[in-house]
Amino acid sequence: MRILLLGKNGQVGWALQRSLAPLGEVIALDRHGLRPRDDEEEGPRDDQEASLRAQRSNLCGDLSNLDGLTHTVASVRPDVIVNAAAYTAVDKAESEADACRTINTDAVAVLARAASPMGALLVHYSTDYVFNGSGDTPWLETDTTGPLNVYGQSKLDGENAIAFSGCTSLVFRTSWVYGLHGGNFAKTMLRFAQEREQLKVINDQCGSPTSAELIAQVTAQAIRVTQGNVALRGLYHLAAAGETTWYGYAQRLIDQARVQYPDAPWKVQSIEPVPTSAFPTAAQRPHNSRLNTRKLQAAFGLTLPRWEEGVDGFAALAMSKTSAP
Repeated sequence: MRILLLGKNGQVGWALQRSLAPLGEVIALDRHGLRPRDDEEEGPRDDQEASLRAQRSNLCGDLSNLDGLTHTVASVRPDVIVNAAAYTAVDKAESEADACRTINTDAVAVLARAASPMGALLVHYSTDYVFNGSGDTPWLETDTTGPLNVYGQSKLDGENAIAFSGCTSLVFRTSWVYGLHGGNFAKTMLRFAQEREQLKVINDQCGSPTSAELIAQVTAQAIRVTQGNVALRGLYHLAAAGETTWYGYAQRLIDQARVQYPDAPWKVQSIEPVPTSAFPTAAQRPHNSRLNTRKLQAAFGLTLPRWEEGVDGFAALAMSKTSAP
C-alpha cells in the first residue's frame, strides 16, 4: 500500500508517520515538499533510484499550491491520501478568509477530485466547529451543522467538497486536539503554570481533549478495516470518551504534572474558572463541542479511552521532555 501523507509536521501528522508505517510505504510531505533522509545524502545507488528521487523532489505538500497538489497526487499515484494539513488559526481566519478557504476547502476539493479517478481512499480531518455549539448533547454525524466562524465554515465546505466529488473517503471530525509535537493548549498551560501564580481558564465551553496519538491510531485501524469493507467508509466523530471544560482540562493536567514532577519550578497558586466573555476573540467559539462517537466505535470495534487517561499520559511525557537535563 502506498500512502501519501500531507501535513507531516503538524500535531496529528507527526503521530501519523509512526502509526501508518506498518501499513506500507508512506510518502510524508510538509509545506516544503519532500526533504531527503539523512541516509540519502550520499546520493543514489543507481539510475533507477536517481530517477525516483528526481521525481519525488518535485512533490508538493503546500495546500495553497493547488496545481502542485494535483501534480503530486498524479505523480505518486497513492492507494491512500491522508490529509493532516489545515489552516487552524481560528481567530486569524476572520481576517484571512481567502487563505483559510484555499487550504481548508479548495485544496481538499483538489485532493478529492484527484483521488476519485484512481480509486484512492482520501482520509481527511474536520472539526466540531462545523456545529453551532448549542445545547448540551453530544453531536451526531447526522445533526444539522451551523458554523459560527470562518474556520468552521471552511472545514464544513471541505467536507462537502469530498462528498460532492464522489471519491471514497474517511472523514473524522475531532475536537480539542493536543500532542507532544507542535503548539497547543496543554503545552501552554504547563508553561503558564511555571510562569504565573494565577491562571484564568474558560469554564463554559465543553468538549473532550483528544490526543494526536489516539487520532493516529484510530486512523490506521480504520484504514486497515476499510480495505476489506468499503461500506464502512464515510463520516465519523473521533474524540476521547467523557467530557470536561477548558478549566477542568487545565486543572487535571496541571495537578497530574505537579504530582509526577513536584520539583519542577511551579509558580501557579490558583486556577480560576471564568466565562468565555472574559477573553474576547475575533472568532466566536461553540459552547458545546461534545461529539458522539458511538458510530465510530461500533463500525471499527473500538472502545475509546477517557480523556483523563490521555491527559495524564501527556502530562508525564511533556514534563519529562522539559525536565530533561
